[in-house]
Amino acid sequence: MNHYVVTGGAGFIGSSLVRGLLAGGHKVHVIDDLSTGSLDNLEEVADQVTVHEYDIRDYERIAPVIAGARRVFHLAALPSVPKSILDPVTSHQVNIDGTFNIFRAAAEGKAGRVVYAASSSAYGDTDVLPKKEDMLPRPKSPYALQKLVGEYYASVFAECFGLETVALRFFNVFGPRQDPTSVYSGVLSIFLTCLIERRSPTIYGDGEQSRDFTFVEDVVGLLLKASEAQGVSGKVFNAGNGNRYTLNETWSLLQKIEGVDLPAKYGPPRAGDVRDSQADVSAAVRELGHAPRFTFEDGLRRTLAWYKQARTEATVSR
Repeated sequence: MNHYVVTGGAGFIGSSLVRGLLAGGHKVHVIDDLSTGSLDNLEEVADQVTVHEYDIRDYERIAPVIAGARRVFHLAALPSVPKSILDPVTSHQVNIDGTFNIFRAAAEGKAGRVVYAASSSAYGDTDVLPKKEDMLPRPKSPYALQKLVGEYYASVFAECFGLETVALRFFNVFGPRQDPTSVYSGVLSIFLTCLIERRSPTIYGDGEQSRDFTFVEDVVGLLLKASEAQGVSGKVFNAGNGNRYTLNETWSLLQKIEGVDLPAKYGPPRAGDVRDSQADVSAAVRELGHAPRFTFEDGLRRTLAWYKQARTEATVSR
């Protein structure tokens, strides 16, 4: 077993993970149907990875790629609460049936371990913050439920089939290569685009909803640690920073960084959105060695710089 597999490896988080694995000298295979990812995200490392443009719902195609892998990182998903409400069938097929295929292929192909990208949306709205892994899940959308089912499959495959698994509940991940034009984009990618274009963003709700924004490089670091930690198979860990910021605070900070005054507009709340989110990361720190390196402002500045450079390069290439 000498190769590593990243499903969704052409996506925002996946492409950052691919770079982290390559930096460690690993042989990397990417499985991605490019429905939400892009090969542009892998452009400068394209000659170092093997990309399989397969749908994770197609078991016969993905199984040979996964067979014998030392580690499998399952990040592929349709990552959208609104999309899962508008089209729950497709969302279910990808996020549940596709995830089952990954675990099945890993177990039957004797892969070393699967690290599964779960979601903090499984917590739903809770009166208690920060959110701890032993809280009763309260998913508010099909997407949240689907990602929770993936967690349960991870623990069941560990218990029943001897497959090593670790699930990481991602909070609000942001950073370079997050596509602001996609319907799957996070709020920060939209904020940054508005900032560069000098226009006011639309915040849905009153803007006092809060999120544990986590820089993508910190998430990559935790994914790598989760893939090697001992005595953690079958467990679930929060993958956040342990802080929270309201959308109003976030937009104010971005205006301060850029030195502009662009008051936000406000729209009706979105169905399925969680009000507040904050991770208790004590278990991840204790058992995985989680040690976030970037403050929220550090991450925002790095991401803003990347967005500006990408926009300049796109203008020059026209």
